[in-house]
Amino acid sequence: MAVVGANPAGLARRAPLLVALAALVALALGASACAGQEAGRDTEGMVEVASGGVRQADPTTATTRPPRTFTVVTTGDFLLHMPVQRKALAYGGGTYDFSPMLAEIAPVIATADLAFCHMETPLSPDDTDLSGYPMFNAPKEIADAAAAAGWDACSTASNHSLDRGAKGIAATLEQLDRVGLGHVGTARSAQEAATPDLHNAAGVAVAHLNYTYGTNGIPVPADQPWLVNLIDLPRILADARAAKAAGAEIVIVEMHWGNEYQQLPTEEQRTQAAALLDSPDVDLVIGQHAHVVQAAEKRGAEYVIYGTGNLLSNQGAPDTPVPSQDGVIVAVTFTEQPDGSWAQAVRYSPTWVDRSTFVVHLATPATYPQSYERTVAALNGLGPGSFDGVPTS
Repeated sequence: MAVVGANPAGLARRAPLLVALAALVALALGASACAGQEAGRDTEGMVEVASGGVRQADPTTATTRPPRTFTVVTTGDFLLHMPVQRKALAYGGGTYDFSPMLAEIAPVIATADLAFCHMETPLSPDDTDLSGYPMFNAPKEIADAAAAAGWDACSTASNHSLDRGAKGIAATLEQLDRVGLGHVGTARSAQEAATPDLHNAAGVAVAHLNYTYGTNGIPVPADQPWLVNLIDLPRILADARAAKAAGAEIVIVEMHWGNEYQQLPTEEQRTQAAALLDSPDVDLVIGQHAHVVQAAEKRGAEYVIYGTGNLLSNQGAPDTPVPSQDGVIVAVTFTEQPDGSWAQAVRYSPTWVDRSTFVVHLATPATYPQSYERTVAALNGLGPGSFDGVPTS
């Protein structure tokens, strides 16, 4: 798994794996016994052979190294309604235990070099004053379960970020800190908000950025504008630029955006995604908030997943649309190219929440075919050729 918080500033491209040196054979009988190396001859890429002569080294083995590659996993919303909280309390026998809900998907999360979750709701510092919709406050043990399942960091900017005010943001980040989870999107100080969130993914420096469209009408305090990152394209592009300047080779932006329960992205989402991916400083855009899986799109060599749905919640029929029980684990593999650019390949695993147990299941054609088919159709909702991601089953 990724080493969260590692300092990537010292990461450098490795030197060529082999530089071979060679010498010339002795001259004919009677010649001088001196070294005999030709003045000025370039012996780069030459290797000795048994006869004492030299031959050209195979350039594919002598001067190249395997391309760097890593995989990032992102997931949908942790939206902990009261029925979810009560079931966790039952699993724990009087303490909150969310790990049974995540056990089936944990091996998928653990395969990633870097894994991001989306913690949509505030966390209580002591499991008091807990609440669900519309003003959330969730048990702190969800942080323990997320860390144990293999996530490395969580985005926290959402329309519920200010449900418990500045104290709620501080409590949430303290709980993530306690279990070693990185975080981005909300902050306790201007300095924390301005510090790029950098991660080491198999030796590659990756920056994680996160923004929300709003906070459900609760104003961000004028004297604490750094509490929550709001969507503002010039600001996002400036942050991405700063992350690259700080050493990031890849910048991933998570956006809490779009219309709830709408599986196609809005024009605003598509316009914002285009502006972000047109920048050389943004490499991947992942969306949350809609509570259903939304379409995905490949723009040039890069991707935007407009909405990853709900990972864990109590949403579903008859209160909300059936697809609100669906989510998707998105795995993006980055592979370095000879020219220094990065190729991307997307694989994804549909998920489905059983509202009787709140276990998050992997949805496959064999296990939960209706959920699987809904998610595949949603991701390809912008039409043929718009998205070339491949389901894992």
